[in-house]
Amino acid sequence: MVKKQNRQIKQESLETILMNCRNSLRGRAQMTDKRDLLLTLVFFKFISYRFKRQRDKIRHEIVEIQGINDEAFIEMQLSRPNQYQQDGVFFLTEETNWDALILKPAATMAVAFDTAIKTLDDNEPKLKNALPQQIFTKTALEPGVLKSVVDEVEKIDPDRFTEHDLVGRVYEYFLQAFSINADKEEGEFYTPHSIVELIASLIEPFDGTVYDPCCGSGGMFVQATKFIEAHGGNTKAVNVYGQESEPATYRLAKMNLAIRGISYHLGDRAVSTFSDDQHKDIKVDYIMANPPFNLKKYAEYGDFGNDPRWKGYGVPPTSNANYAWILHMLNKLNVNRGIAGFLLANGALDDDDTLAIRKQLIENDKVEAIIVLPRNMFYSTDISVTLWILNNNKKGGPRYGRQLRNREGEILFVDLRTWTQNIYEKKFVRFSEEQIADICKIVFDWQNTAVENYAKPELYYAAHIDEIREKNYSLVPSRYIEFIDRDTEMDYQSALADMSRQFDALKKRWDNNEATLINAFKVLGYGKE
Repeated sequence: MVKKQNRQIKQESLETILMNCRNSLRGRAQMTDKRDLLLTLVFFKFISYRFKRQRDKIRHEIVEIQGINDEAFIEMQLSRPNQYQQDGVFFLTEETNWDALILKPAATMAVAFDTAIKTLDDNEPKLKNALPQQIFTKTALEPGVLKSVVDEVEKIDPDRFTEHDLVGRVYEYFLQAFSINADKEEGEFYTPHSIVELIASLIEPFDGTVYDPCCGSGGMFVQATKFIEAHGGNTKAVNVYGQESEPATYRLAKMNLAIRGISYHLGDRAVSTFSDDQHKDIKVDYIMANPPFNLKKYAEYGDFGNDPRWKGYGVPPTSNANYAWILHMLNKLNVNRGIAGFLLANGALDDDDTLAIRKQLIENDKVEAIIVLPRNMFYSTDISVTLWILNNNKKGGPRYGRQLRNREGEILFVDLRTWTQNIYEKKFVRFSEEQIADICKIVFDWQNTAVENYAKPELYYAAHIDEIREKNYSLVPSRYIEFIDRDTEMDYQSALADMSRQFDALKKRWDNNEATLINAFKVLGYGKE
């Protein structure tokens, strides 16, 4: 049995705890090893927390609901793995339980954690290849250093972080603090929580299949399930499919989803969606994605030019993957009702070399909305990016209590570049809950009600396809949204008169004080006159 401890958990912020861990690990391991080691510790703490919570739930149901007080019977039920696995909780032995592992002597702690990883890898199919093998002995930390890091992770209060993508938040911290693997071409992006929440709120993935072709640490899936739970939906009615090319990030996604008890299908291995689609035969209801911006060197596989994903649209440029991502995702959507929300660099809105594909997307009525986001929302880049909404059914009809109108031949443009009021950590921008609700209202009001001129200067505009044709199929919002020229509203005569009055007042003050200043300079010896 795991020994109980009387420990006082100090209420510190996650960032403070991670900073303390960073200081302990400074100069003692490679950056990615530090990240993987710390994420693994967080993983053990949280699966142990969920195991303990499930154990308490089982005992409560037996004693309080069934009225059984036979301790032998209770212990027998508590030791049955299926009592945990049915709710997506990993059954842990003392060998793999955080509370037991942290009581190990400092000298044997590294081996104990690596043994626990091997045990989980062998016994839990969902965790196969999810955890870094031998990470604790590989980093060869001094026993006291590892113990100090474990003690810091122990301070994390699970009740304070269960509503967030915890593994993603830890990963996000490392992107900010260490710039680990932040190369745009490696797909190492963590999508900020508020952007994921916005995507989920707009496409409403309440049921069916959710897919992410470049799932990173799995944050899109976590937020989708949180959204479903918050709106009274059934997360078990949702199937999650994803793929990730970077092996370490592939492991992170498995860890992150496992902590949450989310059932997932991430393919057999970490590999590029373009070179080896792990879910070739599926059609999905929802896509939530943040592909690496302006990815290059992605087309070095097979018969790229004849890939069936490009059928009907033309071959995307090999120099930049933006439109390859778009066509791949469109190909994955259910042809009758599929909806996708994804991020791309702003250049994709008007690139010359993708005009033919963009024209076909618009003429086929696949684009529902284009929403430009503020700068400084990502740790790994400060550029402004665009949220695209694709929809295979713009004909209208009932949807989760709303009656959508027919929106064929229309695209909604929204420009949020000035929505930078919610600053955190000195310069980074995120959306508040109120702002997300306001954005959804803009989109939903347009979807629900026919308005002859649905527009608000400097914020949004619903364009008809004829207008888009006139602008050569550009999807740049500022080409449609009205922007007011403040200079034309200025009364120049009054402004010039006011400037003249100010100048005269300053000159008069100078004339009155000139003699005083000259005398002062003479006293100081700076001149005779």
